[in-house]
Amino acid sequence: MEPNNQTWVHEFILLGLSRDWDTQVSLFVLFLLMYLVTVLGNVLIILLIRLDSRLHTPMYFFLTNLSLVDVSYATSIVPQLLAHFLAAHKAIPFLSCAAQLFFSLGLGGIEFLLLAVMAYDRYVAVCDPLRYSVIMHAGLCLRLIITSWVSGSINSLVHTAITFQLPMCTNKYIDHIACETLAVVRLACVDTSSNKVAIMVSSIVLLMTPFFLVLLSYIQIISTILKIQSTEGRWKAFQTCASHLTMVILCYGMAIFTYIQPHSNPSVLQEKLMSLFYAILTPMLNPMIYSLRNKEVKGAWQKLLGKISGFTSKLAA
Repeated sequence: MEPNNQTWVHEFILLGLSRDWDTQVSLFVLFLLMYLVTVLGNVLIILLIRLDSRLHTPMYFFLTNLSLVDVSYATSIVPQLLAHFLAAHKAIPFLSCAAQLFFSLGLGGIEFLLLAVMAYDRYVAVCDPLRYSVIMHAGLCLRLIITSWVSGSINSLVHTAITFQLPMCTNKYIDHIACETLAVVRLACVDTSSNKVAIMVSSIVLLMTPFFLVLLSYIQIISTILKIQSTEGRWKAFQTCASHLTMVILCYGMAIFTYIQPHSNPSVLQEKLMSLFYAILTPMLNPMIYSLRNKEVKGAWQKLLGKISGFTSKLAA
């Protein structure tokens, strides 16, 4: 007989968004299209940066990592979500649930740190442009990236281990779209106050600390821009940061609203919708924002499309 069979859960049931079949089919089509756009857009951004030597700069090196994180984050959640839309039994094995939580939590933390790193890069570019290439050298960029990936992964590993050591008793129904930390912790049949404190501390370290670093960077950036005499110079400096600032507002804004809640608890539906926004919409918007608002990226697209058009014309001739 298996020991502690009252506290061991072999699988979880994700309740998802809806139990109505027609609604689930509609959501499947919608989220599948959004996921395909997310994967295609981010992969194209990565390939474009790799193929165009003009984009081999620290800013686009960081953007490559951000796109990789976005597509990986979406992949850790959306395929499972799509499969459950068409499944009658919406189960996820214990180990798969733990793996999903580990990757989604880790990649989320890495993204926050990357945005802080990119803010520092924009700070140097605007506030100390003459020494930019000296300060943002290849060695520093690589160390910043490694630190972001390692820090996010270690934080996620610790939280995943702590969360899945909790006894779930007979509780296996997760009222969420994925194995999200707070949703899983709520299943525990013991006092979880220490886990909630750990989640809050983690949120402060990996969310609020980078956010305040971003805020500090942009205070310095705005102060420098306001000192520029010419309107054209100010606009050019602002355009240097516009795409990144847009992503900062989206990512940090949604995450802070979701995880740094006031004492009044949000509804379960609100938690699901905010998670969907962060897991699907934000990664999909990233390549669009950098393509539409960045002259260098648009120029690289035009150059690549010109080469493709020329190659196609030669083949046709």
